[in-house]
Amino acid sequence: MRFDLTDLRLFLLVAERGSITHGAELAGLALASASARIKGMEERLGAPLLERRRRGVVPTAAGQALLHHARAVQNQIEAMAGDLGAYAGGLRARVRLVANTAATAELLRDTLPAFLVGHPGIDIDLDERPSHEIAEAVASGAADLGIAATWAGLSHLEQKPFFVDRLVVIAARNWPGLAGLHSASLADMLGESFVGLSLGHALQEHITRQAARLGGHLHIRIRVPGLDNVCRLVAQGAGIAIVPESAARRSARTLRSLRLSDDWATRQLNLCARSFDELTPQAKLLAAALAGAETGGLPGRYQGNGPSS
Repeated sequence: MRFDLTDLRLFLLVAERGSITHGAELAGLALASASARIKGMEERLGAPLLERRRRGVVPTAAGQALLHHARAVQNQIEAMAGDLGAYAGGLRARVRLVANTAATAELLRDTLPAFLVGHPGIDIDLDERPSHEIAEAVASGAADLGIAATWAGLSHLEQKPFFVDRLVVIAARNWPGLAGLHSASLADMLGESFVGLSLGHALQEHITRQAARLGGHLHIRIRVPGLDNVCRLVAQGAGIAIVPESAARRSARTLRSLRLSDDWATRQLNLCARSFDELTPQAKLLAAALAGAETGGLPGRYQGNGPSS
């Protein structure tokens, strides 16, 4: 029984995304090629690795065992790339980072662009997910680093403060339903029309769950990708929305915002890892940048211009 690195990486992506199609896309393979590889792995093993369901795939017991070893192999490859980076200019390294919507919006403004420019040999897999999925991904080894709200149960992970995320209600300046208000609860908003984020979006799922806990649902007139698009449509009167305060500030000239008074609307976001000391050298560099700390004894730059590992 022999699986090559492409097989293992493909299976890892398929299992983590719950979809052969999405796994193939991330692995840079055609769907037919990815399906053939998965089938070949199952034939060599003599047992099914994935259980096919209506909404995707889940690993079988054999698949879970392979997933554990595939993650270990992936981590070893990244560690090798980090350790040899000072000697082999052709090696590249990749860090897997998962973050919720608010953290992703903050990261993409300054921190990640500056990090990528300063460390040309390090690539980043950034995946936006709800906080509870982030905790699971880091704990299982599916991600090196995560940024999640503390309510998601991070006590089994090492943590460093990232920032406080506040959600606010935004509306056009002349929106009639919110006249005279300075704050509101989600219960007060359930009768309004909303501009929402795309299906599956981490923040939108979080807000939808909170509405369901109140026994209500959101009337979403339109779903669009990205917070900037949400703010643009809200400013033109298409509906109201709930967004991170930082996104509202960027559009303050065209919008009015109200404090969302629910307890869950103010969240402490923490950077987390299974063990910061056991991260690969390149993941330590990214963790230091995210925490706003100096890199200490780690190399200042990780060079490389060869194929991604």
